[in-house]
Amino acid sequence: MTGQEKLPPPGRIHISISRQRLELRTAEGEVIFAAACSTGATGTGSEEGSGRTPLGRFCICSKHGENAPLNTVFRARIPVGVYPAAARGEDAILSRILCLHGLEAHNANTRARYIYIHGTADTARLGTPVSHGCIRLSPGDARTLFELVPLGTLVQIAAD
Repeated sequence: MTGQEKLPPPGRIHISISRQRLELRTAEGEVIFAAACSTGATGTGSEEGSGRTPLGRFCICSKHGENAPLNTVFRARIPVGVYPAAARGEDAILSRILCLHGLEAHNANTRARYIYIHGTADTARLGTPVSHGCIRLSPGDARTLFELVPLGTLVQIAAD
């Protein structure tokens, strides 16, 4: 994507657990952005403290990091510096944060569990399930997705 082409408005985000892939699709289903992602290392589920990625329907309820430098580190959704200096050896949340709100009874606790779509420094393991329940992207892909989707965008996380 060069930034010059006119994209159709996004319809929804689809995240495949089996393929470890995130796709932004138009309302007609055309894929307009795709990226390798990483989901929960311990599988899927909505249990508090499980480290699992919840399944089902969600929406983007808040966005954090607009205009922040690409490798900005966030703690509690607040920018605290730039990677690696600000990370202190932790599994840092980088670049941008898209917070998820569960739309079904079984995933209604997603926001309270702090399950996000966000950037990671651990880009070598994208495409494998290694997160603590969040959906991880490369910092650049997190920034691109952040710029493409408005608040309220629907998200489907599926086992497929």
